[in-house]
Amino acid sequence: MITGQTFSCWVAPLLGLMMGVATTYAASDFDISRRVPNAITITTDSKTVSLTSNAKGIWNAENITVTTSTSGNGTQVTLEARSSAVKHIHLSWRFPTPSGWKYLGDAWERAYGDLQWKTLDSKRVMPWYFLATDGHTTHAVGVKTGAAALCSWQVDDNGITLDADVRSGGVGVELGKRKLNVCTILSRVGKANETPFQAAQDFCHRMCPKPKMPAQPVYGFNDWYCSYGNSTAQKYLENAGYIVSLAPKGGNRPFAVIDDGWEKTDDPTGTGFWDGTNPRFGTNISMAEVAGKIRDLDAHPGIWVRPLIASPNQPKNWRLSRDSGMLDPTVPEVRAYVKETMARLSKWGYELIKHDYTTFDICGHWGFEMQNGFLTKDGWAFSDRTRTTAEVILDLYRDIRESAGDKTIIIGCNTIGHLGAGLFELQRVGDDTSGKEWDRTRKMGVNCVAFRAPQQGTFFEIDGDCAGQVSSDSVPWEKNRQWLDLLARSGTPLFVSFPKASVDVKKEEALRAALKSASKRQPVAQPLDWMDSITPSVWKMGNNEVHYTW
Repeated sequence: MITGQTFSCWVAPLLGLMMGVATTYAASDFDISRRVPNAITITTDSKTVSLTSNAKGIWNAENITVTTSTSGNGTQVTLEARSSAVKHIHLSWRFPTPSGWKYLGDAWERAYGDLQWKTLDSKRVMPWYFLATDGHTTHAVGVKTGAAALCSWQVDDNGITLDADVRSGGVGVELGKRKLNVCTILSRVGKANETPFQAAQDFCHRMCPKPKMPAQPVYGFNDWYCSYGNSTAQKYLENAGYIVSLAPKGGNRPFAVIDDGWEKTDDPTGTGFWDGTNPRFGTNISMAEVAGKIRDLDAHPGIWVRPLIASPNQPKNWRLSRDSGMLDPTVPEVRAYVKETMARLSKWGYELIKHDYTTFDICGHWGFEMQNGFLTKDGWAFSDRTRTTAEVILDLYRDIRESAGDKTIIIGCNTIGHLGAGLFELQRVGDDTSGKEWDRTRKMGVNCVAFRAPQQGTFFEIDGDCAGQVSSDSVPWEKNRQWLDLLARSGTPLFVSFPKASVDVKKEEALRAALKSASKRQPVAQPLDWMDSITPSVWKMGNNEVHYTW
């Protein structure tokens, strides 16, 4: 029998000779972490420079040095540039890529219903890692989590290129005497008799050797799609209490999360929005008291926060040069403010903190605007230009993790998963679903859970957002019931966002069953038709094959 890999190795040179072009492909070509790049170029604030190398993997041009050190753990890339402000490092490996294969990349932050396997597209930017398959053999190339650069890949007929974006904001990073550990390149040659999903899972394990995982499955209630931020403490506790009452008794207790809408709407003292409530939510009750009432429901309290939005009375020198409405996380006082905020929420008694918007607040773009590699506009800088944007974001994530406390579960929303992996227990992997529009839930929810399912348990737990509705008839129940079922049985976190008044007997029965399933550890559901559909409808769940009609 000729396997897919053998067939590709055998037929490619034959076709090349028939067409008068000498082409060869070997599986080891994709094993770039064991290969020296064929070329490295550097883009500074003023020009692009091609580097030349010696036998020791040291690449030089003018005052810039890039070192590629290859070992069994991948290829470590370092940068030194004492007097140049460096924006990008491009590393290229040249070989004729096989024709007819499909490729899958990741997303910069949340995905937006746009993840999919596609044939070769030289313009396609694939953040962090990519998979290449002919349906029989699946190779993988990427960088280890926690890199000091925002890394993306492009593949064309002539090989692979890595772009390591080392800008500090929108300008070149000024390293001075500092040596930057840019990233560690990893690659994996496909194995016989494995599926693309299995290859993806294994490669995610390799990229993130130490994920931070919750002790038990995370599930429960979130109020966003009940009220879209227009809630009161009384209404919140009523809806949370109802959903919690449907959870299985004893054992792993659910979370009850307060989403956006509780925070102060003014800031006369300059201390930010996160130390009190607004009049609508309730000024006669403290957030610590709300947390206590959630515990009285026999649930774990959770809360939402947007740490980098600036309030009117905070100092001007705290603000980001790109947008004065946002805080600059390189300013020491801002870092202290973020730490104080997270520590306060934890002290109030919240056992889960969902922090949101930091990628948009720093970069000024949503993930779907970054798809062409345009992560942020050029020309603006942090207060501290000596650290890359990736390092600044990692510092912020570490501050959040440490100040919230190790026992507090962290959900990153609009955060960069490849930088949050190993720090956060949960990651929102897609844009918002909806309590009003089924098409949005299908696009943002089903697509993102399917194509980021290999990250479940390997990077963190993947949160596909809520199964929710704002009123009894706002979303077709037959469709929403299936989304609820997928989340409940997929091995991923389940948050439901149903107001009590919208739930009839049928929905209550389904909610009870879903919460019971989600409270228990389950194997990761695998999309079986993901090679051909952007909203897979056939899933492997344990030993069963489940079909949905989206």
